[in-house]
Amino acid sequence: MPKLIKGDRIIDNDWQFIPADFSDELPQGKLLVPLARWLESRDAPGEGRELAPWIDSDDDVEAVAEEILGAPLIAVNFPMFTDGRGFSTARLLRERYRYRGELRAVGYVIQDQLFYLKRCGFDAFDLREGTNLEAALGSLQTFTVTYQAATDNPQPLFRNR
Repeated sequence: MPKLIKGDRIIDNDWQFIPADFSDELPQGKLLVPLARWLESRDAPGEGRELAPWIDSDDDVEAVAEEILGAPLIAVNFPMFTDGRGFSTARLLRERYRYRGELRAVGYVIQDQLFYLKRCGFDAFDLREGTNLEAALGSLQTFTVTYQAATDNPQPLFRNR
């Protein structure tokens, strides 16, 4: 079974990622489906099936935020290394809409980004195949002190005086 980082542990990834171009009938199990497909079928996912949305970088999360807040998990897709819109999506979901469920980074996520993804509100990371998850887990603790406020610490360092 594939693995991922959730919180400060490496765990089994029991959610299957369904790509946007998947046109067959959905299999059974826990499925991460594209946002549009989730909106269409969230009320009737099917026998033996649990659905959660994944949001692409060009999806308008603000238009559907109230609808997705009840999802058990929201995944944010990073289609390429240079596309940072997922960082903003996470901040919106955590800070403006107060989403408290699992927020998972998927797609082109690399170890060097994990600390910053965590600061934006992600608490689970589905890294690319072949990534050393033990080393990646250590990168969540790259810095022990941060200056700026973020979702993981809403008080900036200068307020600690």
